[in-house]
Amino acid sequence: MPKKVTLKDIAAKAGLSPASVSMILNRRSIDRFNAETVEQVYAIATELGYKSSKEKAYALVRPSDTLIIIICPSLFNPFYTTIIQGIEIAARKQGFVTSVRTTYWDTDTEKFIMEQARKFNVAGVIFAMIPQQPQLAYQLSKYLPVVAIGDRRSDLELATVDMNNFTAGQLIGKHLTDLGHKHVAYLSTTLNDQHTSRVRRYQGLEDACKAADAKLSLFTQEITSDYELSHVEVEYSTGYELANRCLDTAPETTAMVAINDMVAYGAYNAIIDRGLRIPDDISLCGFDNIFPSYLRGVSLTTIDNSLTECGKSAFKLLQEEIASYEHHGKFEPITHVEYKCRLVARSSSGTAPMR
Repeated sequence: MPKKVTLKDIAAKAGLSPASVSMILNRRSIDRFNAETVEQVYAIATELGYKSSKEKAYALVRPSDTLIIIICPSLFNPFYTTIIQGIEIAARKQGFVTSVRTTYWDTDTEKFIMEQARKFNVAGVIFAMIPQQPQLAYQLSKYLPVVAIGDRRSDLELATVDMNNFTAGQLIGKHLTDLGHKHVAYLSTTLNDQHTSRVRRYQGLEDACKAADAKLSLFTQEITSDYELSHVEVEYSTGYELANRCLDTAPETTAMVAINDMVAYGAYNAIIDRGLRIPDDISLCGFDNIFPSYLRGVSLTTIDNSLTECGKSAFKLLQEEIASYEHHGKFEPITHVEYKCRLVARSSSGTAPMR
């Protein structure tokens, strides 16, 4: 009778402790091990014919080919959670499951997640934002379907669900200048080429202000990925700080436009704490139309981008690429779907006051 294979046998061949092997085979705290180690343990267990304590043949537990990896910066902002839920609504109807991985805008983390997606047996990857490293995402798309959600970029050779952030900025700018505002401020977290949506919103707002001969002031704050990870309320606190800076250095400002609704909430409280009234003294606008902006106590003027529908469309694009590969052995050409943004005017914006 052959000797029963134990965890110690697998551990000895893998050069690991029995405890580590047990965690990997039972998928407990598996994130602490790199992909090569996990694959090695699976392979050895299969090779040796390992059986569990209940004498059932060991089944190799891997993510199935119905698993979709969703990559997003964080889960605190409802902008991303709304998109993710849209993806999951569509995915579950088709028998797919999702796993959400956060980067906090750290490029090393983004690279690691893409490497893991390629090594494990996943159905595809959806970025809930534009990848910070487009070339790496493109390389990944040669091995599995990849879809991104965000501002369309010429250097992004991927299927995308596009949000026209330039037009969104124009809509907000025209709304405010039509109300008579001649001194507008833009409040933004880190503003650079890795955050194209923030730049495009600013450019659209700038275009509208120039057309109406209005002055646009820019207030930004650099935020590192480590800081964002350790400060849950970073967008709110940034809005609060930038609004105060604006009021101190540009007192002629009659309207503030925040990069998103979360930053706008911080600005909202800063304005109120200074004894000013919204919109009588300062009008305030944001972008994204996340759920709290509906509340009467906030009633924020913002831009709606059909976030749930964007998530659903992202999954549909991914599924089309999967089907194309299964039937033709190749992925479909790059596809773009664009949702029109719309202005949602609420009571946080009003006629420009006389200074």
